[in-house]
Amino acid sequence: MAKKQISELQELRLKFKPELPLTLQLGAANIKVIKGKPTSCAKKFEGEVKKMFANTYGLPEVKFAKGKNDLAKRKITLGVVLSGGQAAGGHNVIAGLFDGLKKANPKNALLGFLNGPAGIIDNKVKVIDVKIIDEYRNTGGFDLICSGRTKIETPEQFEAAKNTLIANKVNALVVVGGDDSNTNAALIAEYLKQQNLDICVIGVPKTIDGDLKNEYIETSFGFDTATKIYAELAGNIARDINSARKYWHFIRLMGRSASHITLEVAFKTQPNIVLVGEEVLAKKMTLAQVVNYMTDIISKRAAEGKNFGLALLPEGLIEFIPEMKELISALNDLLSNPTPSFSTVDNNPAAAKTEDVENGLIEKFAYVQSQLPKNLSDLFKSLPENIAAQLLLDRDPHGNVLVSQIETEKLLVEMIAARLAELKKAKKFNGKFASITHFFGYEGRCGFPSNFDANYTYALGYNAAVLALNNLTGYISSVRNLIKQPKQWICGGIPLTMMLNIEKRHGSQKAVIAKALVDLNGKPFKALCALRKDWAFNDNYLVSGPIQFFGPASITDITTKTLQYEYGKGAK
Repeated sequence: MAKKQISELQELRLKFKPELPLTLQLGAANIKVIKGKPTSCAKKFEGEVKKMFANTYGLPEVKFAKGKNDLAKRKITLGVVLSGGQAAGGHNVIAGLFDGLKKANPKNALLGFLNGPAGIIDNKVKVIDVKIIDEYRNTGGFDLICSGRTKIETPEQFEAAKNTLIANKVNALVVVGGDDSNTNAALIAEYLKQQNLDICVIGVPKTIDGDLKNEYIETSFGFDTATKIYAELAGNIARDINSARKYWHFIRLMGRSASHITLEVAFKTQPNIVLVGEEVLAKKMTLAQVVNYMTDIISKRAAEGKNFGLALLPEGLIEFIPEMKELISALNDLLSNPTPSFSTVDNNPAAAKTEDVENGLIEKFAYVQSQLPKNLSDLFKSLPENIAAQLLLDRDPHGNVLVSQIETEKLLVEMIAARLAELKKAKKFNGKFASITHFFGYEGRCGFPSNFDANYTYALGYNAAVLALNNLTGYISSVRNLIKQPKQWICGGIPLTMMLNIEKRHGSQKAVIAKALVDLNGKPFKALCALRKDWAFNDNYLVSGPIQFFGPASITDITTKTLQYEYGKGAK
């Protein structure tokens, strides 16, 4: 077999040695577990969560300290699964698990379940040995075992997962994922306890969106790398803007449910306009008000002879606009029910002739407008035709609008252009408006992990191995004090049930880890508010460049601006 081809950079990154926190450097056999008081979730959900998790609710928070631990020397087989979207550092989680297990007992085994949770259900397993893991250290992507979005939620799926774990003699399962995946980890842990099986389940916090976050999970892994990659790209564009001085660039960034990425990239680039979805929702802004806010800045800059600028907005902005959310919900309800036959257009318009698609859309537009309440019908009519078409044609298997695929940046550009044309006609705008749009999404998910993420993910994996060796089920791997150097990080485990809320989903009450949104009373957002006006009119763009891992440690190894603000350190 031909030798695997790797790039010069990958060869160099394989040699990087992540730095472990001092506690973890001792090895599991020399780490004792210190248990705190029993924990609870938010009081208003406590009764329901306690009932749903009778066997795993109320576990104590655990911390690690120096001390002999014979239990951790036992031989175990650990399974790991990557769940959900990719995030830089996933391979280092697996490397940390492997090294933590082998240091405790060389006979310990690590299995990877392939293609996400479906691999557990279908018993698709890969043995991970030193030769394999050494090819993936400090690399991006999830291709070692791949990922998937299957949820283990039906009785049949739980039964199949149980049988797979038993068949492979698995003592512990580590689930690497976001809020939904870690909720699933909590459910699997509870199920296995109900079945009287001594198999522990541990979660690891992963998502580039940054929305798996609380006082115990200071950041999810992959966020640092993704925002550095996006900031490099946005910074390059900002430099081009300042050089050409003739275009407005609108950049939509990953983050459907929260605007953390947009906020962090804004700190790193200092754009002229920053939209934060949570703020738009709190102010109950209409689409027209969002457009007018942006148009006002564009117009004022034009009056100073600046017909150029940079605007950042989150992927999920459209759902934060209350009237748009109401419209999308109404369309989901309307189009999920039987509708008149549109002979010239269906869910695969590419198969029809162009003129047929256009005629079919006109029919569909007319039907939808006739069925919506007047306020929503008027809003629908005001949308650019291509966006209205996306709302009708691009739908998921459940018939819902694919919100993440709506080109919000193009919607805003078209509406801004129309508004500026009105102002020009009224002699209230005398500038020029030329725009270029971008969406930065997949570019950030599988990059080589930054030094911070390489260290953090390795620590999370090693920490999870220590939790597993101590048979601590129902916990999420927690590594804190991240504003400090890795050797000073604090390690331990937090009960998953402590983070659960109850939400109504698909008509029934479900236990979920709620997504963490941008806190409008938090220090990072307040810092943005203080800086925004200066950014709007003074072109002090920052160009961070490729700062993932090469350069002085004071630049490459520090964590995000957001976390610095949260610790009250400001952002230099």
